[in-house]
Amino acid sequence: MRGDSLKTYKNFIGGKWTSSCSKKTFYSLNPATERPIGSFQDSSKEDLDLAVTSAEEALHSWSDTPAPKRAEILFKIVELLKKDKERLAKLEVIEMGKVYKEAAGDVQEAIDIFEYMAGEGRRLFGHTTPSELKNKFNATIRIPIGIVGIITPWNFPIAIPSWKLAPALICGNTIIFKPSSYTPLCGIELIKILNEAGLPKGVVNLLTGSGERIGNPIIRHPKIKGISFTGSVETGKFIRKNAELKKVGLELGGKNAIIIMEDANLDLALEGVLWGAFGTTGQRCTAASRVIIHEKVAKTFEKMLVNKTKKLKLGSGIMHNTDIGPLINKSAVEKVDYYVNLGISEGAKLLYGGKPGKTKGFFYYPTVFSNVKPDMRIAQEEIFGPVVAIIKIKDINEAIKVCNNIKYGLSSSIYTENMAYAFKAINKIESGITYVNASTIGAEIHLPFGGVKETGSSREAGWAGIEEFSEEKTIYIDYSGKLQKAQGIE
Repeated sequence: MRGDSLKTYKNFIGGKWTSSCSKKTFYSLNPATERPIGSFQDSSKEDLDLAVTSAEEALHSWSDTPAPKRAEILFKIVELLKKDKERLAKLEVIEMGKVYKEAAGDVQEAIDIFEYMAGEGRRLFGHTTPSELKNKFNATIRIPIGIVGIITPWNFPIAIPSWKLAPALICGNTIIFKPSSYTPLCGIELIKILNEAGLPKGVVNLLTGSGERIGNPIIRHPKIKGISFTGSVETGKFIRKNAELKKVGLELGGKNAIIIMEDANLDLALEGVLWGAFGTTGQRCTAASRVIIHEKVAKTFEKMLVNKTKKLKLGSGIMHNTDIGPLINKSAVEKVDYYVNLGISEGAKLLYGGKPGKTKGFFYYPTVFSNVKPDMRIAQEEIFGPVVAIIKIKDINEAIKVCNNIKYGLSSSIYTENMAYAFKAINKIESGITYVNASTIGAEIHLPFGGVKETGSSREAGWAGIEEFSEEKTIYIDYSGKLQKAQGIE
């Protein structure tokens, strides 16, 4: 496809689609074909200043709009997403590479989170508590942060922006949104729907471009009061260091484990490992990249896993019989291949896979390692690809110790019929999420999502999403008619 025949997409600032002040553009590629799908604005600091001015002008009116009225627009967004679900899912397959059924699930998450947060428009709960003094009323209310910068990744290009946009909007904030440069078109199409739903101009502004050219200025801009970021640990640390006193929410990496005990239903565990390790081609922060398994059942399970993995079909996500789509780009293929070779050099045993696909596109065969030691780099570092490391243990205590022996703490899972094992895992595993007899992926939007340790510093979705995108203000009302002093001061 010739570059000059591609459509050029624009930024969205102040309710209008505009070209970048930089006069520069970049391409987004279909990872299954390596062909460009469009040309996008390579935004500059000047574009950001225009977007911030627009967001600032809209802030008072939008935050002053009653939350139930803001909710009416969110409900319209829900209806438009439902009508456009199939088209958006196909677009995500083309731009990100997911198989269609997963892309449809991504759009469904967007529908669900906008619907949930629209409902919060008639809640936005605060607290009331008794006062230590007579004739005095104490309460808290929710107020907007102000202008928030939302920076999102490519692996859930419709769902993750929605997880941030929906609560930010219902709380009365205005927004600067930068989607990933690998999936800008998904972000643009989402913003078109928000605009069609009747969102006032300036409330949401979209800028495409690189992290260096536009992401860094967003982080540092003095008029942006909050940052919400999902991505790598390294970038998260950079944001924490450079965002000064902004309210910062970080959703970062994971090196998640599925524990399989000696009493587990192995058929059920097998389905969980296949879904957790190879769903989205392993490109999830919640992917199950480690299997910590009791030595009594390890050999049997390894055979089961390899037999099933061999049957998985690589290909374009638009084909109905495809099980595993492409990685996002060439660099991702090279990274996965680097870790596979590293695992072999570390002494792990390659049971299956371990090589790029044979056809055009950024494909990599699902890969299974056994004889992995807990301190090997393939068991410690986030690969973000279809690679799973099998680690043998002797008992539940060792399983939990190995599970916790990483810098991350996002998701975890245990397969067992023993409730004592299950509750020990729930209480002792260092993670924000623990599943029992289910895989490490499958978060529901009405519950908080996030992790501990280097996985991040925030919770999204559910009631935590409201807390993330608002400030809590404490109110004291003294109706005694005199000056009352707290803490027993006369």
